[in-house]
Amino acid sequence: MITMSSMRSHKLILFFAISCLLLHEKCTDASVCKESERKALLEFKHSLQAMDSSGNNALPSWNSEDYCFWFGVYCNSLGYVEMLDFRFRPFVVAGTISPSLLKLHHLTSLNFSSNDFNGSLIPEFFGSLKNLIILDLSNANFRGPIPSLLGNLSMLETLRLGGNGRVFNVGKLEWLSHLSRLKEVDLSFTNLSNANDWSQIINHLPLLQKLNLRDCDLPSISSSSVSLTNSSTSLNTLDLSHNNLPSSAIYPWLFNVSSNLESLDLSNNQLKGPIPDAFGNMMAIKELYLSDNLLILDENQVRGDSVLNEIGKLPDLRALDLGNNLLNGSISKSLGQLSNLKVLRLAGNSFDGDVISEDHFSNFTYLQKLDLSYTSLTLKFTSGWIPPFQPSQLLLCSCKLGPRFPNWIQTHVLNPDVDISSIGYLDISASGISDSLPYWFWDKFQGLSYINMSFNQISGTFPNKSIHIIHLDLSSNNLSGALPRFSLDYFMDMGTINLSKNKFTGSVSPICNITGDGFLALFDLSNNLFSGVVPDCFGSFPFLTALNLGDNSFSGSLPSSLGSLISLEMLSLRGNKFSGELPSSLQNCAKLKFLDLSDNELSGEIPMWIGQKLSSLVFLSLQGNQFRGRLPHQLCGLKYLQILDLSVNKISGTIPPCLNNFTSMAKKESLDRRIEHNILDTGPRFLSLEGVYGEPIWIIQVRYVDEALLTWKGTKQSYPQLGLLLAIDLSCNKLTGEIPEEISSLQELVVLNLSRNLFDGKILQKIGHIRQLEVLDLSRNKFSGNIPTSLSELTFLSNLNLSYNELSGKIPTSTQLQSFDPSSFSHNRGLCGPPISPNCSMVELPPGKPAVGSEEDSDEFMKWFYTGMGLGFAVGLWGFCSVVFFKRSWRHSYYRYMDNAKDWVYVTFVLLKARVVRRIKALSTR
Repeated sequence: MITMSSMRSHKLILFFAISCLLLHEKCTDASVCKESERKALLEFKHSLQAMDSSGNNALPSWNSEDYCFWFGVYCNSLGYVEMLDFRFRPFVVAGTISPSLLKLHHLTSLNFSSNDFNGSLIPEFFGSLKNLIILDLSNANFRGPIPSLLGNLSMLETLRLGGNGRVFNVGKLEWLSHLSRLKEVDLSFTNLSNANDWSQIINHLPLLQKLNLRDCDLPSISSSSVSLTNSSTSLNTLDLSHNNLPSSAIYPWLFNVSSNLESLDLSNNQLKGPIPDAFGNMMAIKELYLSDNLLILDENQVRGDSVLNEIGKLPDLRALDLGNNLLNGSISKSLGQLSNLKVLRLAGNSFDGDVISEDHFSNFTYLQKLDLSYTSLTLKFTSGWIPPFQPSQLLLCSCKLGPRFPNWIQTHVLNPDVDISSIGYLDISASGISDSLPYWFWDKFQGLSYINMSFNQISGTFPNKSIHIIHLDLSSNNLSGALPRFSLDYFMDMGTINLSKNKFTGSVSPICNITGDGFLALFDLSNNLFSGVVPDCFGSFPFLTALNLGDNSFSGSLPSSLGSLISLEMLSLRGNKFSGELPSSLQNCAKLKFLDLSDNELSGEIPMWIGQKLSSLVFLSLQGNQFRGRLPHQLCGLKYLQILDLSVNKISGTIPPCLNNFTSMAKKESLDRRIEHNILDTGPRFLSLEGVYGEPIWIIQVRYVDEALLTWKGTKQSYPQLGLLLAIDLSCNKLTGEIPEEISSLQELVVLNLSRNLFDGKILQKIGHIRQLEVLDLSRNKFSGNIPTSLSELTFLSNLNLSYNELSGKIPTSTQLQSFDPSSFSHNRGLCGPPISPNCSMVELPPGKPAVGSEEDSDEFMKWFYTGMGLGFAVGLWGFCSVVFFKRSWRHSYYRYMDNAKDWVYVTFVLLKARVVRRIKALSTR
C-alpha cells in the first residue's frame, strides 16, 4: 500500500532530480548558454512585479539584447549572470520567485533585501543554488519556517535572513552547522525561542566573523555549551541585544569567545549587578553597548568615584553605551583616558547633582556623539571654553545648562570633516535655560538635521529670512514674533516643525511658502497667538501625519484643502473661532485617528460621512460649537472610538440605539494607551556610482503624542493616555427620549455624561452592567422613578451626579452610593434615604397631598404673589396720577423735572459720542 508519507518522499526525490538536471545542464555552445540565461531571466521577471510609490508597476522592461545591462543584473567577465541585486531601489519588488533561477549556473549572489514578498515562504529550491556565496533575504516580508535545505549551500559565506518578523520561525539551527564557510549570519528579529542549540552551532562555525541575533527570543545557554572546543576565534562582531538574557546565561559563554571581539551589543537584556571586570580583558574591543540593563556600581566603584573601572583602560574603545542602567554616583575624570572614543552614551542613569567640567572631555578629540540625556548632570565650563571635539550629535536633554544660553555649543556641534548634509543633531531640551536666543544661533545652525530646545524659557524672535531646517522643536518657550518661511532641504525624507506653547503672533500664511526637497510630516503651531484666516494651501503636504493649530485665534471657515491631507492621522483645530460647516473634502482624510474641532463656532448638522469615511477614528470631539440636528446613526460605524465628546452644542432628537457598535467600549481589548505618531527619517542618503540610494547615515525618530482635552469635574484636563479613558459626553444639548438600553453593553466605558439635556423616562435599569464606569452624570434632565438598584454594583464609581431630576423613592443601599455627597442627589422630588436623609419616614407623603415646599405649593404661592403685586402697583400708580392731575403746582414741577432730565440725557450722550470719535481717530493715526 502506498502511504501519504511515501508519496511525499517520491515527490521530494523527483523534485531533487529535476533540480539537479537543471543545475548540471551543460552547454556546449556559449551563445546557447547565454540565450538560456536570457530566457531564464525573462521567466524570472515574469513572475515578479515592482511597485513604485504610486502603486504603478515599475519593473524595467528588460528589452535589450545584452542582459548584462538589465536592471539589477550583474555579469562576470565571461558575460554570465553572477549577481541579482534588487535592494535599495526606488520601487518594491513583490510577487513569486521562479525556479528558472536554477538555470543561472554562475549565480553567486542573490539579494532581495528590503522588498515585500507578502508573507510567502522562502522557496526550497534555493537550497539547490550550490554556487551561492551571498544570500540576502532580509527585511523582505518572508515567513517561516526556514527550509533546512539551505544547509546544502556549502559555498555560502554570507546569510542574511533578519527583519522578517516573528512569523519567521526558525526552529532548530542544526542545518546551519553544515555551512562551515559562513563569515556573516543575520537572523535578527526572528523567532528562535525553540533553538536551544544556538550557542553550540555558533561554536562550530570557525570562520564566523559577524553574528546578529538581535531580538530573537533566545533561550538561555546551558552549561554544556560553555566550551572552547571548535569555538570561533574569528568572531569580531556580536549582537545579542533585546533578548532578555540573564547574566548567568550569557557571561560564561561570552567571555570564552571574546578574545577577538571588536563590537559587542548586549543592550536590552537582563544583565544585573556590577559591571564585570572581564569586560576589561577584551583588548580588541572598539564598540561596547550595554544599555537598558540593570547594571550597577559595586562598592569599590562607588568609593573610587568611577563608573568605568576596567573599561576605562581599553585602548581602542570607540563606542561606549551604558545608557538606561542603574548607575549612580559620580563620573570620574579618568573617563578622559578613552582618547579614541567616538560615541559616549550615559543617558538615563542617576548621576544626581554631579558636575561635568571641561576636564572630563580634555582628551576627546574624535568624539562624534555625546548623549548625557536624562542624567540630571550639571555642565559647568569656564568662560570662553572651546571644546577639543566637534560632534555631529549632542544630546543633553534634562541636563542643567542654564540659566544662560550655553555659548560653547556654537563651536561644539558643527564638524567640518563631515558633509553638511549628514550633521547637526542638537537636543538641549528641558535644560533650565531662561535666556534670549543669541544673535549667532540661526546663522550658525542653519541646515541642522534636528534641533530640540523645547521646555525651556528661551525668548527671542526668528530672523527675517528663510529658516533651513529638517526637524525643529521649540515648543514650550517664550519665543515671539511672526512665523518665518521654512525650507526642508538636504535629501531628508520627512520634516517636522513644532512651535507650540509660545507667543508667536500674526498670520500663518508663510506655511504656503514651505519649500525644499523633504516632505513635511508634523506641523504644530498650537497654543500661540496666531490669528486671521488659515490659508487654503494644504495640497502641498501629501505626507503630513499630524496637524495641530489648536488654541489660537484663527477665524473664518475651515480650508477645503484639508481634504488633500490623505496621510493625516491627527487634526486638532480646537480653541479657535472657526465658523461655518465642516468641508465635505475632510472625508478624504480616511486615516484620521484623532479629530478635535472643539471650542469653535462651527455650525450645521453633524455630517454622516464622519461615521462612514473616517472609520479609523479613536478620538472625536466637536464639543463647544453650534452643531444642530439629530445624531446621525452612521456614527455607530466608528468601532475603534474610545472618546466621543459632542457636548455643548444644539443637538436634538434621541440617542441612536446602535452605539453598542463602539467595539472598543463594548469589549475588553488591548487598546492603544496613547495615540502617538513615530515619524522616522531615514536620511540623509547619498547616491552611489550606480545611481541608487545608499544606506542612511542615521535614523531620526520624532515621537508626537496626541492629548485629549476633556471636561472633568467642571474643569478641562489633558489626557495623553487615551486608552485608559473610554468616554461618551453628550451633555449640554437638547437631546430627548430615554437612554437606549444598548448603552448598557458598553461594559468598558469609564465616563458617561448625559447631563443638561431633556431626557425623560426612567434611568436605564441595566446601568450597573457598565462595570468599569467611574463617572456618571445624568443631572439636570427629567428622569423620573426610582434609582436602579444595579447602580450599587458599580464598584469603581467615583463621581456621581443625579441632581435636578424628578427621581423619587429610596436611594439603593451600598457602600459606594452612601459615600457620595448629598449634592449628588439634590433637587429630586421625593428622593430619600442616606446620604440625603437618615431614612424615608420623614418624607413619606399622604396620598394626594403635595409635600411642603413642592412644586404645587410653589405654584400656589407665586399665584397669590403676582396677584398682590399687580393690585399694589395699580393702587400706587392711581394715587400718584390723581395728585398730579388735581394739584397744578405739583404738576408744573413734575413737567419741569422731566424736561431737565431729558436735556441732561441728551447733552451727556452728545459729549460721550464726540469723545469716542476723537479716540478712534487718534488710534487710527498711530
